[in-house]
Amino acid sequence: MEEVFAFLKDCGVYYLATVEGDRPRVRPFGTVDIFEDRLYIQMGKVKNVSKQIELNSNVEICAFKDGRWIRLSGELVRDERLEAKKHMLDAYPHLRGMYDENDDNTEVLYFKNAKAVFAAFGAEPKTVEF
Repeated sequence: MEEVFAFLKDCGVYYLATVEGDRPRVRPFGTVDIFEDRLYIQMGKVKNVSKQIELNSNVEICAFKDGRWIRLSGELVRDERLEAKKHMLDAYPHLRGMYDENDDNTEVLYFKNAKAVFAAFGAEPKTVEF
């Protein structure tokens, strides 16, 4: 999990795919955190992506840097605890202008049953599960 975190953090931007009805939806994200031995991302509850995850928690992330990429799939589980939200926002203080752990919009979600595949052209893929 730490290797997945480090890769996503180093990329800076990753792309999160969800499903809306029968259509895929992909958008850029940048928040990633480890809290209590779980990999977390963050978003606003008012966004369509949050509503899509509420209906179908299976997602996939893809990121690419320096000829290597990762595909991370799994279920996202909401964590409503203030401690988890605060940990994420402390790691990304520039988000505090839009989010606060005490508001009704901020949400953090962690991966469950996650499978990450690291790949590069000409190299054997490496799989990590957590």
